[in-house]
Amino acid sequence: MIGCTNYQIPGSTSPGPEENNCETCHTDYDRLVEVYTPDTVAPVKGYGVEAPQYAPYDRVFLGGSGYDSYKASGHYAVGCTGCHNGDGETEEKDLAHTGDFISHPSQFYEDKCAACHQDITNDFTSSIHNGTGLKRMVAMRSGLSGASEFDQLPQHQIDGYNDNCAICHGDCGNCHVVRPPMSGGGLADGHNFNKTPDMSNVCLSCHAETIGHDFQGIDPATEPDIHLTLNGFDCLSCHDGPELHGDGQPVDQRYAYAELPECESCHTGIESANNFHTVHIGDFNCQVCHSQDFNNCGSCHIGGDDARIPAYLGFKIAVNPLPDLMDYSFTLVRRTTTAPDNWVEYGVAEYADFDVHPTYNYASPHNILRLTDRTDVGTESCNSNCHIRKEGETYVNKELYLFQSDLLDWEMDADSAIIVDGKLPDYWMN
Repeated sequence: MIGCTNYQIPGSTSPGPEENNCETCHTDYDRLVEVYTPDTVAPVKGYGVEAPQYAPYDRVFLGGSGYDSYKASGHYAVGCTGCHNGDGETEEKDLAHTGDFISHPSQFYEDKCAACHQDITNDFTSSIHNGTGLKRMVAMRSGLSGASEFDQLPQHQIDGYNDNCAICHGDCGNCHVVRPPMSGGGLADGHNFNKTPDMSNVCLSCHAETIGHDFQGIDPATEPDIHLTLNGFDCLSCHDGPELHGDGQPVDQRYAYAELPECESCHTGIESANNFHTVHIGDFNCQVCHSQDFNNCGSCHIGGDDARIPAYLGFKIAVNPLPDLMDYSFTLVRRTTTAPDNWVEYGVAEYADFDVHPTYNYASPHNILRLTDRTDVGTESCNSNCHIRKEGETYVNKELYLFQSDLLDWEMDADSAIIVDGKLPDYWMN
């Protein structure tokens, strides 16, 4: 904690670190069981995975070593009502949680967290983790200019975003205090503020079926990323604070950050490491050769049933969708859940300008191996595992590339700029 001992948020009536009625109740497990209010909303479910649930009283119980650590921290000195508001002087549950009570104070991080963490909260306002990238996509497909106009969407669509998308694109507490809603919610460690989020229980709760499955080698016929097995890396080994919290500069999407992790930061001299690198170093992102098959899914109703194109393992190379940000001719792409009628459950029949973005996004799967189906060529050449060639009436390796024939009717216009039709060497297709 930075200079927050005995700090009291302006306007609060927090009793500070002394024991108060909030703690008296929330450290009494039997009382919590006695007075709890049953859930009235179905558990959050995302990516087709049902989140493991805590009972309501378990989600708010202050106990264990995490609670002991919390009591020794500067955050404890702020006091319960300093962050949560409400009335800490009453023993009555309903009265304690009335008025301006806030269950998740970091939803208002610009007021509640900024008092001690001003630099971080200033930067977080424009962070991708705060949802600016997704808001931009939704706004632009809805016919607006970008994230700055997201608030102009119909209120029922904003409500849909908050009820569904924001379960991952959230706030400070989702990473540092509680389990993310995607993971079931509830205090993760007795209300302790964890400076370093746990990879499995926090990061991979939201990044489960993409990065999590890729990195850990969960899917059939895949292996864990070599950075995990060989180096024991976790998310923070490559992704640092400015990237996760934002750097104060608004960005359109995650690949627009000024300082992204780069393979070359650790793997120096790769441009001349072998003939394949020498020939292709500027043509493809590294994952084109060094990734395994990775998870894709598509076409969902926000707030409705699971994706109508269920998750599947795939591998597609397309024309670089982000030429202004990433200097490659071809890159891997991952199919997204976007569809023209994403918001039909919230009163929006179809996006006004669906085709403004592709349905396949630039991808850098976290399932790197030195030897993959592309690189384990032995004495063979690239022609065997990567280049398209015709054998009789069959095109070998064509399935690796995104052709127009791979698209559904409603994807045709959105993805027309990134399909490889007419953009590969002529001799490949003859």
